[in-house]
Amino acid sequence: MAQGFLQFAAEQKTFEIGGVKVGGQPGVRPTVLIGTIFYHGHHVLVEDGAGGFDAAAAERVIRNQDEWSQRTGNPCLLDVVGDSPEAMCKHLEFAARVSQAPLLIDGTTTDVRLAGLKCAAEAGWTDRVVYNSVQPEIQDEELRAIQDAGVSSAILLTYYLLDFTAAGRVESVRQLLPRLEQAGIRKLLVDTCFLDLATYGQACQAVFEIKDEFGLPAGGGVHNAVATWKGLKKKLGGEAKDACVAAACASAVAIGADFLLYGPVEDAKYIFPAVAMIDTAQSQVVMERGGKPDPNHPRYRIG
Repeated sequence: MAQGFLQFAAEQKTFEIGGVKVGGQPGVRPTVLIGTIFYHGHHVLVEDGAGGFDAAAAERVIRNQDEWSQRTGNPCLLDVVGDSPEAMCKHLEFAARVSQAPLLIDGTTTDVRLAGLKCAAEAGWTDRVVYNSVQPEIQDEELRAIQDAGVSSAILLTYYLLDFTAAGRVESVRQLLPRLEQAGIRKLLVDTCFLDLATYGQACQAVFEIKDEFGLPAGGGVHNAVATWKGLKKKLGGEAKDACVAAACASAVAIGADFLLYGPVEDAKYIFPAVAMIDTAQSQVVMERGGKPDPNHPRYRIG
């Protein structure tokens, strides 16, 4: 395959999850964008202790992401959060009904995530969900539950306490990959652990190195770098936040990220245009080297 200005030693892997393709050579495949819904403090939630929410408001923000995906050509997934087993299942069932996008099972604890797995298996969504997430210290019981549910897609969060550097993030993949493959996780997306502004550069470096060594789709929760930036509002003003999130996403894509968890799903209006622009820029280099972008690539929609 013709390469763009980002060149990797390993053959780049592309996985299809619920009809969405993620991974591959930057400039060929569009970046997959993932908005989060039902997170703590989200305006759509109702404080009833049982995962209640404003259905009309939730549907509105979900459909808005779907619309931006259609406008730009960037595929989308939906990161569905739950803080109890009841809430997790309730939120997944609603999201699956409103949108065709694949869903991340993002429970706040292992028990909540496993409840989401059970719900997905019973509903027949195992090809449409991604377990978010597995970490280096994951126990065998949790891996067995993922395998028993028949879910083959997961995000590996490289939160490696023994070596919290770019190299340590890569090492965590080396160590955990055999266990994940044995558990039937064949479609692995690597989240390089964007925690804050200080770790943003490390995480971006790890994106490139993981793609270079393993060819796996890599990216992560870039939004965290801005959300945890304590001095942003005080020193630069509240209006700087949206610009910084868009810049953080665009920069990660420029260095090779295949997918991004960009934060609240309602921020789609800032993120999709910024990422589509970088995808389009990368695609031109691919074309000049004899490659051909995906037919649904942003370059064919936003020009």
